[in-house]
Amino acid sequence: MTVQQSPSEIALRTPLDTGLTFTPARAETGLAPCVALIGCDGSGKSTLARDLVTLLDRRAPTRSVYLGLGTGDLGRRIGEMPVIGAFAERFLTGKAKKAHDNPEKRLPGLGTAMAMFGLSLVRRRRFQQALALRRQGVTVITDRYPQAEVPGSFDGPGLSWLRRGTPAVERLAQRERQLYRDMAAYRPSVVIRLNVDVDTAIARKADHERALLEKKIAVVPTLRFAGAQIVDVDATRPYGEVLESVLAVLRRHGIEA
Repeated sequence: MTVQQSPSEIALRTPLDTGLTFTPARAETGLAPCVALIGCDGSGKSTLARDLVTLLDRRAPTRSVYLGLGTGDLGRRIGEMPVIGAFAERFLTGKAKKAHDNPEKRLPGLGTAMAMFGLSLVRRRRFQQALALRRQGVTVITDRYPQAEVPGSFDGPGLSWLRRGTPAVERLAQRERQLYRDMAAYRPSVVIRLNVDVDTAIARKADHERALLEKKIAVVPTLRFAGAQIVDVDATRPYGEVLESVLAVLRRHGIEA
């Protein structure tokens, strides 16, 4: 378990043409702690969020908030529907893959872009709920956390501001980028980065595509989360050991179970 390098150290080795951005932290006092659990699918974020809430809530009010989109699970549920399910699932899967394509490809059409922007609005509503809890003195454990550094999903903007498209869709991409920058400016108290290899992720999430998991595993270590302290945890170990490691991290940040 290692602590992430400082933002200044990272900035010295980050290429300027990658499209990554560093969002200054928003200055706001009076917020309760926020623990962000991030990592590839299959790293144990959801299980940890549930168990941490159970343990921490004994001392202080604690809630979990899911800050992902859940589009993968939605697509799988739709796929189980009779008659139209398989077709609808293929359509959604195709749209999701386009979000991860290289920046040389054009932005999608207005209809698809509006749907993707709508999903980002859903994420913002969940984020606002988490922020409201923190303002009420409730410790928040988040499953995922929005970032404004890497476009094309990965809990960031779905519409890449690096791509070209129609003027209307480009404007929508810029609006979405600002939406994520506004959320990312609220820095978590600590980010727990749960690391797994692709074989472990596939073993735990057999219905996921290996190539997409590999992309997520590659992108997660590059995210800065506005300079929040990031602690790496080896999530390939038995779950009990992972939970104890995370609790030890939280104790060092004054969050006791």
